Amino acid sequence: MDLALLRTFVTVHRAGSFTRAATLLGLSQPTVTSQIRTLERQLGRPLFLRQARGVIPTTIGDELAHKAAPYLDALVEIAEGGLDDEFSSRTLHLAGPPEFTAERALPVLTGLTGEDGQGLALRVSFGTAEEVLEGLAAGRHDLAISTARPRGTLLTANPLCDEEHVLIAAPRWAERIDTGTLHLKGAPALERLPLIEVHESLPFVSRYWASVFDARPTASGTVIVPDLRAVLACAVAGAGLAVLPRYLCVPGLERGEIMTLHNPPVPPLRTYFLVARTGTLALPHIARAHEYLQGAAVGWD
Repeated sequence: MDLALLRTFVTVHRAGSFTRAATLLGLSQPTVTSQIRTLERQLGRPLFLRQARGVIPTTIGDELAHKAAPYLDALVEIAEGGLDDEFSSRTLHLAGPPEFTAERALPVLTGLTGEDGQGLALRVSFGTAEEVLEGLAAGRHDLAISTARPRGTLLTANPLCDEEHVLIAAPRWAERIDTGTLHLKGAPALERLPLIEVHESLPFVSRYWASVFDARPTASGTVIVPDLRAVLACAVAGAGLAVLPRYLCVPGLERGEIMTLHNPPVPPLRTYFLVARTGTLALPHIARAHEYLQGAAVGWD
């Protein structure tokens, strides 16, 4: 059996689409279709059922993928293993949310670039969870950091870390809030106070209100700015209350520029996932970056 045909088959199985597989393989869509038909003729069995949007594997297709994929991935690892000595010539394309990627991921990965500039080269893109996963699936990125776990077999996700969210404000606002009243009344004690958020839908505030107070915010945002670091700057300047990841707030809390308004027994958490296309962790530069990030995340609070 032709290994090229098997490679195309496994890629289609993971991608769920001839078109997407063609992009990942650098082939035309008709070529991928022809190769799958050739393999189906050789086996005498259909491997996929065609649908309006993509394909789904038959039982035979699933069985073949389960048997063949580990061996094909191992062959890629053997073939690419010799590239480890040429690590400096490799470029890693990373995508993720701007604040987390800038504050946490990039300081770790710069350790792979080398002091003399002869290490791994980095190319970074920012986007929403949907955008970075779509780009990863399409082959535009090598690794993605996402707050959503992808479905299907094309992408493989590993939990990276949990992010704690805290309710903060500048001292002048904190002084106006009675902690006892907040503890007893919950969200109503914060009504009429200005809110700073990244979007009109108040995603961070809404998640915090639902998790901690079992309520929805009744006010709209006073300041809406699509960057968590800008939200923090506005909070430090006294524009109002904000819900932010604790790691972003630590320096401001230590300097007394902002204060934590509430300390619930179970703080709201958000999980980040480190995602790669299935099989690509056989490539040394992707595997090393993946390992660096997973190792560093152990010490992230």
